[in-house]
Amino acid sequence: MFNISVIVNAVAIIAGGILGLLIGKKLSEKIQKILFTSVALTTIIMGIQMGLKAENFLVVLGALSIGGVAGEVIDIEGRLARLSGRIEKSDGQTKFVKGFVSSTVLFVVGPMTVLGCINAGISNDNSIIYLKSLLDGISSVVFGSVYGFGVIASAVSVMIIQGLLVSFAVFLSFLSREAYLLNFTAVGGVMVLAIGIRLLDIKEIKVGNFLPSLGAVILLDYIKTLIA
Repeated sequence: MFNISVIVNAVAIIAGGILGLLIGKKLSEKIQKILFTSVALTTIIMGIQMGLKAENFLVVLGALSIGGVAGEVIDIEGRLARLSGRIEKSDGQTKFVKGFVSSTVLFVVGPMTVLGCINAGISNDNSIIYLKSLLDGISSVVFGSVYGFGVIASAVSVMIIQGLLVSFAVFLSFLSREAYLLNFTAVGGVMVLAIGIRLLDIKEIKVGNFLPSLGAVILLDYIKTLIA
């Protein structure tokens, strides 16, 4: 659970988020808006690139539909908003929630997370997660300047998720197969794309409610292998 590379990843996010928070406070509103738009556009391109890796778009659609409905019923994002509201003594509709959800999704949905955690858990090879830590640290500086403490808090969820993946890597090694990895990446890409759309205020998509889709796509791919 507390693999050294996972801890390093979390620390990198916290350090980057704090630096971004300090930088963001010194930027003018005009500069913040430009930075915000730049992050949104880059996120959209990243999401499209990941989404196009899909091996089967029907599986991706099914996973997003099942996971989205499940997340809506559970009201994942609403629960996060209410928790944030109690912490910040607000109505919960704050940058904290958006920053926490957006950062958590961005930092855990990519193939580097899956492959890195599996390698760390099975062969004690932490190199992929160390590289990911560097990339996440840089990204968290930018996101921290926009979203502040929400990005810093996402380090906790990233450490828990990656820690569990490392701990159960022996049982999850099948996820490194192309049949699973491509559709998993694509579902994550659609969620990243949704974050970009949300950042640009085109549509308020509750990305957090789609988190169960990451589990749904694995289940659907497994079922597909049984009937193939």
